[in-house]
Amino acid sequence: MCLEIGNKVAVLDDVLKGKVINIIDDDISVETNDGMVFKFNSSELVKIAIDQHELSKFSDINNSLFQEKISQNPPKKNLFKKEKKEVILEVDLHINKLTKSTRNMDNYDMLNLQLDTAKNKVEFALSKRISKIVFIHGVGEGVLKSELHRLLSKYPIKFYDASYKKYGLGATEVYVFQNSN
Repeated sequence: MCLEIGNKVAVLDDVLKGKVINIIDDDISVETNDGMVFKFNSSELVKIAIDQHELSKFSDINNSLFQEKISQNPPKKNLFKKEKKEVILEVDLHINKLTKSTRNMDNYDMLNLQLDTAKNKVEFALSKRISKIVFIHGVGEGVLKSELHRLLSKYPIKFYDASYKKYGLGATEVYVFQNSN
């Protein structure tokens, strides 16, 4: 690319833009809008067209490779559609949410209380025709999660990791199949 002093440029791997003020071989000095001067290799810069408007931090870059990439990747449709009147039953299986005190309870007793709660909620969802349950089990060592998955595999349901965005790694979402009878 042939850059000249006075060209407006943007840095490829940064959010910097400015004007070329000096060129020595492949080293180009760029002055940003706030007066800072940086040196870059010419391969790190992209020329900005003057007639374009600044809509976002990258929209004013007029580069054929950039435009080619945009045209090759049209925006993807969202595959997850949330139904408006969908009832989702959230069950927190953390032991402190299930009992006031764990005094006189060993790990076995606590795990059984958590699994009994999960079993009751699945059977409740089946009887009341609730289609989704989210079990919040936390990350920990994974004992509760593996035992919960073993329990869930005995029912006519599908289960998978719940939304990472909403629950992180510590939740399992259950889809309860409803027959049409």
